[in-house]
Order: sequence, then structure tokens, then C-alpha cells
Amino acid sequence: MFGRGYLDHAEQEIRLALRGARRVAFVPYALKDHAGYAAKARDRFAALGLELISVHEGDPRALVESADAVFIGGGNTFRLLKALYDTRLVEAIPARVRAGMPYLGASAGSNVAAPTIRTTNDMPIVEPPSLNALNLVPFQINPHYLDPDPASKHMGETREERLLQFLEENETPVVAMREGAMLRVEDAAVTLLGTTGARIFRRGRAPEEAEPGIQLRL
Repeated sequence: MFGRGYLDHAEQEIRLALRGARRVAFVPYALKDHAGYAAKARDRFAALGLELISVHEGDPRALVESADAVFIGGGNTFRLLKALYDTRLVEAIPARVRAGMPYLGASAGSNVAAPTIRTTNDMPIVEPPSLNALNLVPFQINPHYLDPDPASKHMGETREERLLQFLEENETPVVAMREGAMLRVEDAAVTLLGTTGARIFRRGRAPEEAEPGIQLRL
């Protein structure tokens, strides 16, 4: 979030989500520099008293199996999803989450928690075998949502228009999250957190504003 350090705005929620955990498996595949990305994440999680092991440093599936939690960072969603298929983490991570392992996702890591990556903002710089993702939640996510600027002279589609086009072809609702927004998902409860709120898009309905602190009915 602008004006803050890496994951600083989410520190309290990260601590809460990972209470009792000691070892976190980090998935760096959304960026090309896996080692540099892992070093950045490792330093941040060390400040939380947590050991972070990057899955690119060994057998990805074995490292996820042995971890107490998993964190997938941001970058390009298409590159990330292709790597999840290549390493078969697209199967291993949902299995561990269904068994109770905490999952953290930021940006692209949030995109892949949805049923598909069809609502990402990223360019398809590589081609994954499918657009189907981890399917950890029953709704789509659009991170970094930007509200339409009524003063803009740009003639292209706004983010809102693009998400409405998605719903012309799909029925899955979309949670469009502004910078600083977070979702906490526990069992069937989905709580919107952070400071900036979100927009909820449903087929056949006008987009609705969602304020931090409420439970979303999706």
C-alpha cells in the first residue's frame, strides 16, 4: 500500500491468520527473480517471527506438505498459474487448505485463490494449461480496483466496464478490492477488512459498495 512498507498494512491480519504457525511455504512464481523475491519475503516474515521457505529451493510439493501455512505473492497472474500447473501445486495447495492449512495471497496470489483468473488485470505473457485456478473461494477477485475517474479523457474501458463484461459471459460474482482492502475467509464467513472498501459485482445487478468490517454475502 502506498506510503507503507512491504505488507505493513496487513501485518495484524497476517499475525492473526498464522497464529500457531512456525514455517511458511512461499510461492515466488509470479515474478521471474525467484531468489530476490524470496529474500524480500523471508526478511518480512522473519520480522513476524516466522521461518519462510521458498518452494523454488527444493521439491515444491514436499515443501508445501511440510509447511504450516502457504503464502503466494504478487506479480503476473498468468506466469504464476502456469508455474502452479507445472509444479502440480495447483493440486497440492487446495488439498492442504481443505485440510486446514492457512493460505495467504497478495495480488496475483489472491487472483489464483478464485475459481479462475478471468478477472485479473495482467497481460497473458505466458499461456497456462487452463484459466482454472485454486478454487479456494466461490467468487472471483479483482485486486487493485480503480474507480472510474469522471474527469478522465481516456476513451478506453474502465475497470468497472471490463468486470461487467465478464458478467455478461459468467455468473460468478466478483469482489473488486481497492488498494488496502483485505478479505478474511474462515469456513463460510467472508469478512472485508482494511481501510478502502470494495465493489461487489453480480450478474444482472448494479455494482454495490462494500465497507470494511462487514461480512460479504456471496
